[in-house]
Amino acid sequence: PVTAAPGTAGPAGTVRVEPGGDVRAAVRHALAEVQRWLADDEPGQLVFVTTGAVSAAPEEDVTDLAGAAVWGLVRSAQSEHPGRFVLVDTDTEGAEAPLVTGEDQLAVRGARLLAPRLERARSDGPPAALDGTVLITGGTGLLGSHLARHLVTHHDVRHLVLLSRTGHAPELHAELTGLGAEVDIVACDAADRTALAAVIDGLRRPLRAVIHAAGALDDGVITAQTPERVDTVLRPKVDAAVNLHELTRDLDLAAFILFSSASGVFGGPGQANYAAANAYLDALAQHRRAAGLPAQSLAWSLWEQASAMTGHLDEADLRRIARSGMPPLTVEQGLELFDRALAAPDPLLVLMRLDLPVLRASADPVPPLLRSLVRTPARRAVAAHGTAEDTTSLAAQLAALPAADRLGAVVDLVRTRVATVLGHASADVIDGNRAFRDLGFDSLASVQLRNRLNAVTGLKLPATLVFDYPTPIALAEHLLAELGEGRTTVTSAVQAVAVDEPIAIVSIGCRFPGDVRTPEDLWNLVASGGDAIAAFPGDRGWDLDGLYDPEGVRRGSSYAREGGFLAEAADFDPGFFGISPREALAM
Repeated sequence: PVTAAPGTAGPAGTVRVEPGGDVRAAVRHALAEVQRWLADDEPGQLVFVTTGAVSAAPEEDVTDLAGAAVWGLVRSAQSEHPGRFVLVDTDTEGAEAPLVTGEDQLAVRGARLLAPRLERARSDGPPAALDGTVLITGGTGLLGSHLARHLVTHHDVRHLVLLSRTGHAPELHAELTGLGAEVDIVACDAADRTALAAVIDGLRRPLRAVIHAAGALDDGVITAQTPERVDTVLRPKVDAAVNLHELTRDLDLAAFILFSSASGVFGGPGQANYAAANAYLDALAQHRRAAGLPAQSLAWSLWEQASAMTGHLDEADLRRIARSGMPPLTVEQGLELFDRALAAPDPLLVLMRLDLPVLRASADPVPPLLRSLVRTPARRAVAAHGTAEDTTSLAAQLAALPAADRLGAVVDLVRTRVATVLGHASADVIDGNRAFRDLGFDSLASVQLRNRLNAVTGLKLPATLVFDYPTPIALAEHLLAELGEGRTTVTSAVQAVAVDEPIAIVSIGCRFPGDVRTPEDLWNLVASGGDAIAAFPGDRGWDLDGLYDPEGVRRGSSYAREGGFLAEAADFDPGFFGISPREALAM
């Protein structure tokens, strides 16, 4: 649970996602709103409000699966553009978004505000018995083929149906057959309902388990995404999952497992479409479980072994990921986690490694989702957000240097951040005169560098930064000029930072002019742009006719007819405060 901060402004814009809509329409609309907000460079935050799009309790149903996909897309936008977007899910349609809380993702359940946090999962239950035919989509891909071998060798599965686009994997077929399994490798696009139904209807033995491991990537920063690129990723993930769900809903399944991605939970930068698709899968598993059907979504982090979907990652990418504190999984670790997941009761599991010492030592803030698992000093969390104090310190440091040394200091700052973004252990390998594109920058790396420099300088830098200033030295010269060559103090608004410490809210009161009696009343007044100024109240014992003097010269009079007054203030209990009747009447 979290608490709304008093005295904070509301959102600059709100987008309501109507529940029950088509997933493509919802995601396309959200993408358009995100891109418009960024293109217009709107100040403040854009808040997306959904209803029933996330599960905020162990057995809570997710009723708006399209809204869940929007959450995935916006999470990715949040990771690329920190502080620009907020996600709020309500339990009733039309409910207002809460005041600022320091959290960028919230679920409103009654009077409670809930923020998502990961916790360690239990895996002490009996695993699902896979004693019949197991169908795997994406069955000849990296994960699908490793899983097929594992099911045969460790779970004694003897009947496998592996679906793929081509249906051609003779070496895998021979290997699995040699291990004693009966294997059918079928060319079938699971997103084609008719083709999938024909495969399921044609099975020779009862289907007992479904594992959906198919997928596709079309990565790009949020401003470069298009409806067509969204469709490319939604089709093999979402359409296939829906078909599997509907075609097997009435079968006696022991397991229905969706291979999702941690990007849907964390919001992978550069993967807005992929995050949307995987967030949908997570929600589908929770929806099935709430309906009493078997379901589990496994949100995998990156696997170390290159696949068709991850083969584009180079050594620098892998080094950067490892230094993030969330290193890739080996095949052995991934399969061990799969076995443990089968014995866990949860419908959604994030399967990943955490390097806790690296996360604690990192200069970057710990992702909010991990704050329950990775405890860090509160002051480090504040510092990591780039507060006014930090940026003032940078400007002061530059001002204290001789003028001839200031550019070199900023160049070192830029080179250090460039090295971090590119996954290098030291800034020594970064040539300040070399173009960013030659150093290995793409659009995603450009956004990440911009975010890091925003945090350390307090400046509001554009996403086109590395294109406008194409080398580290050119960029450093620009930053020094923006910082006033160390002579001016740079400040930025201090952000509300959520610190996960136990607190107890005993009570809260809120009474203001405009008939505001509760915090909700105050929010409604502010959100609607209402006017709290009203005529003089008639319950104060005042001589209203004699009180008004348009010239304002008569003693004890007022030249105004209206003001801000608390409702029913005359009904307060003077005795409780030890105030005599005469004093109360005078008040």
